[in-house]
Amino acid sequence: MALHLIKLCVGADSIDDLREWVAERSLRAIAAGLEPHSLHTTRMAPKRMEELLDGGSLYWVIKGQVQARQKLLDIETFTDGEGISRCRLMLGPEVIETAVQPKRPFQGWRYYTEDDVPRDLTSLGAGIAEMPADLRRELTDLGLL
Repeated sequence: MALHLIKLCVGADSIDDLREWVAERSLRAIAAGLEPHSLHTTRMAPKRMEELLDGGSLYWVIKGQVQARQKLLDIETFTDGEGISRCRLMLGPEVIETAVQPKRPFQGWRYYTEDDVPRDLTSLGAGIAEMPADLRRELTDLGLL
């Protein structure tokens, strides 16, 4: 069973903000002759890398709610120019919307098991993905989605 990460998407106010950020990084990768992907650097490296790379994703918390995910392609540890250990998460170019799930603020990242993750929006049924985000959020808050 795949293991996932969950992280706050600092600086993004919406999924569209996240998509713009991902598209920009993917274009940079393509310009450098690499496969399209985005990189996210974090301080701590996960110890359970094999489980994460066995189909795992990074779930993004935007404005207090899990709203999207990106597939984890690779995890690389390195030391930056100041001698500090870092971790680089290589993420797939597609931002996949999920059912919204409230999440309190936390620092860094956390492991997220398959039992905890919200379902992809496309798996919730016909027409739900086309609904305005505000309406989906309100229906979720009412327990109807």
